[in-house]
Amino acid sequence: MSTQPPSASASRITTRTVVEMKHRAEKISMLTAYDYTMAKIVDQAGIEIILVGDSASNVMAGHETTLPITLDQMIYHTLCVVRGAERSLVVADLPFMSYQVTDTGALKSAGRMMKEAGAHAVKLEGGAYIASTIKKIVDAGIPVMGHLGLTPQSIYKFGTYKVRATEEEEARQLLDDARKLEEAGCFAVVLEKIPYKLAEQVTAELSVPTIGIGAGNACDGQVLVTHDMLGLNKDFSPRFLRRYADLHTVMTDAFHKYKSDVKKGLFPDTKEQYE
Repeated sequence: MSTQPPSASASRITTRTVVEMKHRAEKISMLTAYDYTMAKIVDQAGIEIILVGDSASNVMAGHETTLPITLDQMIYHTLCVVRGAERSLVVADLPFMSYQVTDTGALKSAGRMMKEAGAHAVKLEGGAYIASTIKKIVDAGIPVMGHLGLTPQSIYKFGTYKVRATEEEEARQLLDDARKLEEAGCFAVVLEKIPYKLAEQVTAELSVPTIGIGAGNACDGQVLVTHDMLGLNKDFSPRFLRRYADLHTVMTDAFHKYKSDVKKGLFPDTKEQYE
């Protein structure tokens, strides 16, 4: 028995949509969101993919790394985002240790993200060693986005946030990992902080889209953390980040003006109170 999808979802971006965009040489835009309000704004701006990143661990909870955030917390953030996204494809990160132990455990985590949060796809970090896990998830009907290069969940293994795959051996490994992820069924692969020529090579070899962050403009799409590109975070200034606004200053000025009006008795005025 089949059912007709809701009319509101008629123009929904899907995994197939983004693959077709690559084949049309149409660039793909992707931004993060962690709550309903931000998701609604990003969605209405026409961004194709919203990533509910485990960067919520840093941006929303103030942790130093992405490692502390839990699956339950990621499900909560994703659920909020899904409510606000009428058109964008919502991809949710599976957090650290929610998929690395066993393939079965990974499938259960991905299943919870889809059933409880309503995500449209999940994202996993790692190369060839995670391919069997990805295949198991994809075989169950859950779309997977891969993630290579700088993988923040492995930061203590790397010991640095420097550019990855600058040496020939690691570059060859990354290219092989990308092929393995595509073979396992990934519909797209994030390439983070790698040399632009390597990203160009990976993009040319894969039939699925690459989404770059610090990987140059040859990638099929780009992603940034929304709070960073809006200038809300003044403490993070990597080379790849372009700030499209300075909301930190705008908001600080607004807060100062509000405090001043309260202190002076100017807020609320007669038009802002009830008889």
